[in-house]
Amino acid sequence: MQYRRLGKSGLKVSALSLGSWVTFGGQIGDDVAEALMIKAYEGGVNFFDNAEGYADGRSEIVMGKVLKKTGWARDTYVVSSKVFFGAAPWGQKRPNQTGLCRKHVFEACDAALQRFQLDYLDLYYCHRPDPETPIEETVFAMNHLIAQGKVFYWGTSEWSVAQIQEAVAIAKANHLIAPTMEQPQYHLFCRGRVEEEYAPLYASANGLGTTIWSPLASGLLTGKYNNGIPADSRMSIEHMGWLRDGLQATLTERLGQIKELAALAKELNVSLPCLAIAWCLANPQVSSVILGASKVSQLEENLKAIDVLPLLTSEVLARMDAIVSKKA
Repeated sequence: MQYRRLGKSGLKVSALSLGSWVTFGGQIGDDVAEALMIKAYEGGVNFFDNAEGYADGRSEIVMGKVLKKTGWARDTYVVSSKVFFGAAPWGQKRPNQTGLCRKHVFEACDAALQRFQLDYLDLYYCHRPDPETPIEETVFAMNHLIAQGKVFYWGTSEWSVAQIQEAVAIAKANHLIAPTMEQPQYHLFCRGRVEEEYAPLYASANGLGTTIWSPLASGLLTGKYNNGIPADSRMSIEHMGWLRDGLQATLTERLGQIKELAALAKELNVSLPCLAIAWCLANPQVSSVILGASKVSQLEENLKAIDVLPLLTSEVLARMDAIVSKKA
């Protein structure tokens, strides 16, 4: 396993991490979640990603139980949560149970700690920007949580460069702690935000770490959807219809490119998922690639992406760029 600094902070996170979205507390049983976390930890993973909105908080409960059961030393792993969507079920959320106002940020953090059975969160993200809360209010709230020792580093997820820059400017002007990291979507078919929009932030004094999600484009870059949606896929889950519709549209547009990438992977004697994940890792601005898995065998295969990195020469990367830039 490789370990990378989270932006310009001193915190080191594993280049490959394990996320719990959709799977923990929902698609898979608690025993499978435990097996996945143990396999990841034994493989050198030290960062486990979560959020209040994942399975209405159940995901954090499952992960917390595993952490307590294993007895891993607290200084050997990094845990994250995110605040914005709330933990109450959809349709039952009341005012102040969502968003980034001071009240919800504080109460959501306390609730997450209770679900995890932990004393502090290593990373705490603003899961989305909140147009109804001044960024200044959120920056002060996050700084207060850090001052209390409940959070070590705070960051954002899917914020624009302008919003992040405003948060950094507010923190600097008031001698507060600025956001350390951002969690954007990044994969071969989704590159603009990480490679272009955030470019000014990487070299800035504050810097920016990135813990990217969906490196396999919700499974498209595994090739498993080329002939339809398997019955045991997350796309077959009823409430994932919004993601399924988007995936099917993208598949229609990208199917030829996916098949060309699979041929390149075969030429290199690696799997398509490992090639796609390694491509994300080849970007030096990526601090950690968050993996999702519903089976231990999937995770075992995807962890091999570290070994694929040396194969990604400038020539191979150029070939991959040429494939994904082709018109459908």
